[in-house]
Amino acid sequence: MSNMTETSNTTDTTTTLTERNERKNELPRNAAEVTTTATRRRKPLIVVRSMWSHTEGRFALIVMAVWLAVSLISLIWTPYSLLATDGYHVWAKPSAAHILGTDGTGADVLSWLMAGSRTNLLIVILTIACAAAFGLLLVAAMVSRHSALAGASVVAVDALISIPTVLLALILAVPLGASIMVIVVACGFGYGLNLARVARPQALLAARSAYVEAALWSGASSLRVFVGHVLPNIMPVMLVQLSLSAGTAVLAESGLTYLGIGVPSGVPSWGHSLATSVKFINVYPLTVLWPGLIVTVVVIALNLLGDALGDAADPLANTQLRVVSKRAGTNPAGDKGSAA
Repeated sequence: MSNMTETSNTTDTTTTLTERNERKNELPRNAAEVTTTATRRRKPLIVVRSMWSHTEGRFALIVMAVWLAVSLISLIWTPYSLLATDGYHVWAKPSAAHILGTDGTGADVLSWLMAGSRTNLLIVILTIACAAAFGLLLVAAMVSRHSALAGASVVAVDALISIPTVLLALILAVPLGASIMVIVVACGFGYGLNLARVARPQALLAARSAYVEAALWSGASSLRVFVGHVLPNIMPVMLVQLSLSAGTAVLAESGLTYLGIGVPSGVPSWGHSLATSVKFINVYPLTVLWPGLIVTVVVIALNLLGDALGDAADPLANTQLRVVSKRAGTNPAGDKGSAA
């Protein structure tokens, strides 16, 4: 009985020590997880601060904020109803009643431009989402370890990228008619091809690196490797390219709407305001000036936004982001540096 009691006490003591050791090991692990989570939350703030510290980035952020604010305000308020017209005050000059004047139907130009801002914002968001999804799918195929799939994808991109966006929009307009979907699909397809071609070299370099080989040998799936290792490496290039595509989408909306295959008649957009007033530019130039000026400023801001965001989100170019990544124990280039 005495031996059994001693054995039982020894077992209990060993169990207690084991539980204490496990608790001690859990504490650093939990602390590391908290640190990593806090670091991830700080990264967007660091990126925004870095962009704000440069003149180009500050200008782009201000324009984007104003664009978003005007789009939201136009959902609930505009100076005049879009259906309100005044036949006695057509092509009126700017005044206290109509800050930017009126168009050929006597409608308030400012109201139409405010309402058009949300249409253009919607087109840009949908186009960029479509281009990003299609482009990343092509990049994944182009850096695939299946040589046949990779080779066929490269050839397909080189062949399809030669198709003009306007021609594709004309083809889509036959079954769909003039609609926002024509702009989104045509531009998303063309910009996705450009994104794949620009991002392929960087993605291929990451896909053939030693840490990706280690991750694959450890049993990580191709999707996990692409999302965890390849995508972070191409993110700066991707942000710049998508920002340029956003600016081009604004121009494409104006051009396709002018051709009659873009935004339908009656739907407010900047392209619609340009298309309805460009015929009278020699007589009433102010009606063309306002939408043209807005499109120009927004396109410039989107282009500057891509450059500023690409530099701010790149740990190799942003010192603060690189320091935070090192404190979190991650690779400054955006990769974990170990098998997933």
